Amino acid sequence: SAGSSKGVKVIDIDLTNEEYAFGIDKDQEELLTQVNDFIGKIKEDGTLDDICQKYFGGGEPTAVKSAQLDTSKDQLVVATNAAFEPFEYTKGEDYYGIDMEIASMLADELGQELVIQNMDFDAVCLSVGQHKCDIAMAGLTVNEERQEYVTFTDPYYQASQRLIVPSADTTFDECKTADEVAAKLGELSSSDKIGVQAGTTGQYYVEGSDDWGFPGLPAECVTYKSGSLAVQDMLNGNIKYVIIDAAPAAAITASINAMQ
Repeated sequence: SAGSSKGVKVIDIDLTNEEYAFGIDKDQEELLTQVNDFIGKIKEDGTLDDICQKYFGGGEPTAVKSAQLDTSKDQLVVATNAAFEPFEYTKGEDYYGIDMEIASMLADELGQELVIQNMDFDAVCLSVGQHKCDIAMAGLTVNEERQEYVTFTDPYYQASQRLIVPSADTTFDECKTADEVAAKLGELSSSDKIGVQAGTTGQYYVEGSDDWGFPGLPAECVTYKSGSLAVQDMLNGNIKYVIIDAAPAAAITASINAMQ
């Protein structure tokens, strides 16, 4: 159970404040305009809230199917990393998640067939920069480094980083602010390990980054293909903590505690 010494818990404090946006191929200015209009529309009419509620409010997610890539057809080719529940993940052949449902509706709006290209997170913006995909939809935080590869749309989601710790860990129980959590993290040593999903904001937060304005932590940063692999490794005692975006943190924690 979640109360057992085996479980994990999320420290309920935002370590950062970020905005997610989609990353458009720099050569496709018309697509940028179309996607920004679409984001404006789904925010305005409540569609975006409805989609988010499915994933945060226990609604029934809608399966999204990808067509095969075929350059002779009019397709919207989306780059993602489907290991970032609740924004994108797979079950069987189908895609699910907030970004995937938006992608499906966007393709319908544009009258195009949807193609989803699933890849490592740190390849997502690069593939759009190389014109292999039209748009990156992958729970992407807007930052300068990624703007070298893509043009960001208007933001559609406010995000933040959260810390995941073993249930028995009481280090942060008295913390009330991000600064207090950061101060405790600042007391770690280089022999302590913090797990992150490779290429995500969490990695920049731990390693430090001028682009992001993060001073970095004294702990060693260990990268994983997904947040849930990092949390599993923490449960196995190989790393001390995990830092990942708040919504995936909640999803991972719930599913791992359900298995304990």
